[in-house]
Amino acid sequence: MAIQAQKGTKDMLPGDAYKWNYIERKLREISAEYGIREIRTPMFEATELFERGVGETTDVVQKEMYTFEDKGGRSITLKPEGTAPTVRAFIENSLYADAQPTKVYYFTDCFRYEKMQKGRLRQFHQYGIEVFGSQEPSIDAELISLVMRVLNDFGIEGLSLNINSLGCPTCRAKYNEALKEYLKANYENLCGTCKTRFEKNPMRIIDCKEKSCKQIVKDVPIILDFICDECNEHFSKLKNYLDIMGIQYNIDPQIVRGLDYYSKTVFEIIKDGLTLCGGGRYDYLVKEIGGPDTPAMGFALGLERLLLTLEEEGIQIPMTNRCDVYIGAMGDIAKLQSMKLAFELRKLGVKAEIDHLGKSVKAQMKYANKIGAQYTFVIGDSEIEADKINIKRMSDGEQFQVSLSNIQEIANIVK
Repeated sequence: MAIQAQKGTKDMLPGDAYKWNYIERKLREISAEYGIREIRTPMFEATELFERGVGETTDVVQKEMYTFEDKGGRSITLKPEGTAPTVRAFIENSLYADAQPTKVYYFTDCFRYEKMQKGRLRQFHQYGIEVFGSQEPSIDAELISLVMRVLNDFGIEGLSLNINSLGCPTCRAKYNEALKEYLKANYENLCGTCKTRFEKNPMRIIDCKEKSCKQIVKDVPIILDFICDECNEHFSKLKNYLDIMGIQYNIDPQIVRGLDYYSKTVFEIIKDGLTLCGGGRYDYLVKEIGGPDTPAMGFALGLERLLLTLEEEGIQIPMTNRCDVYIGAMGDIAKLQSMKLAFELRKLGVKAEIDHLGKSVKAQMKYANKIGAQYTFVIGDSEIEADKINIKRMSDGEQFQVSLSNIQEIANIVK
């Protein structure tokens, strides 16, 4: 049996690559409009980074990480998300010494050992933005507005933006006590993982995927009833910013997100039950990982889920032109000339193709039509001797006679 791709992974074939390229290009353009620059971090990090940053009681750390010991005896983890590595890079490279805020975006592969579900792979791809250095709710609103604009620009309708506030550590301490008091009556019915979370981090129980736990927490106390005046003011200002931009939202008190580093603002964008994007503020993570006290805000958008949604909505991604011109050849001398001509045209930015299988001219033209060549012409002994070729536009059959040696004129016609 042939070796196959591992479960939870997927090949990106040439026929789909143009979709990914289109999406990434659009996201890069919009990021630039907001003054956000690209950052790239390694595919693996020290396991401790995610244990400290993401949280030891999260599903990601407890159940989903791809962790191994390298040849030097170090515990290494393939990154399950993009925020913690970006924070590590922010600290290690002293980006906090630059003019603030620091605004970065990334495209990254992520790895989680999860159950296979709609739009969920074990190796998946994210577009994310992280902003460091501002505690103002205007940053929260700006990032939410950016990702809503992105999804709207792609033509996706019927989106649900859900927001919540998780408060600060002081708020959380009060809420955790109320939550534990509520959960006590059903402690024995909690799953094994949530029993370990009960003392360490009861809020994680709200995010549990087990049916029994989901039933238990459906009527838990609302955290918004416990947030302090400062956190409440921050949340109110966020809503004001969203209101003034005309961005509709729902307040969902049960959004806690699956990672421990969030504080104050958290949000999710959902389409027909599928979470396309999620994020929030993490004002204490930089300090927790060893950097200076630095507020931050970010989000991640799942690219597989975005593509899936576009397909389900019937939204077409424009296919890029694969071939500007196909150069057919008759005979060995013509084959040499076609190679030379294709080489020169490519230097001028023309997408040129030639025959590499020794096909007949008829078969070459048939292939040119299959690959969607915009123009074709054939070089033979007579064309070389006369220094003339007839370039055919495939869309309407119109022909243009030009000098074979005039590379620039040929390029001007076929580009």
